[in-house]
Amino acid sequence: MEYEKKKREVSAESALSKAMFICSRQEKCCFDIRKKLRDWEISSNDQDQIIQSLLDEKFINEERYTNFYVRDKFRFNKWGRIKITHHLKQKQIPEYIISDAINQLNENEYTQNLHDILIHKIKTIREEDLYQLRAKLYRFAQGRGFESQLSLLLIDKLISEMK
Repeated sequence: MEYEKKKREVSAESALSKAMFICSRQEKCCFDIRKKLRDWEISSNDQDQIIQSLLDEKFINEERYTNFYVRDKFRFNKWGRIKITHHLKQKQIPEYIISDAINQLNENEYTQNLHDILIHKIKTIREEDLYQLRAKLYRFAQGRGFESQLSLLLIDKLISEMK
């Protein structure tokens, strides 16, 4: 016998207070909150009003959210610019906010980050053929969202050091 979870009706006022609580605990963007409001089955008019209230009261700030997101995904997840940008676009963050946040990344730190994860990956790959090793490292760097030219440059440098 299947039990269905009973959905409680959530009023617009309680949804607003819940959303304020969520936003006070962790940075959220409009997309995340709108998704929550949809899950709570809040009408689209009420969703718009709640989001506007959160924006007015500074509970949501897309620029602040984007800056935190870029720094966290770069430092902790070791993602490159392409993957970070893609995920932010999925959250419907405006392009100019994304590019401002991405441009704040330190270029030397960015290159060093890719270098470090490639060195770590080389240790886990058991491949004798240098061409195959290069291909595996390239696919790995692409999966992490790093640019092709930078990836190839660092991979070639690492492989030449191995010879």
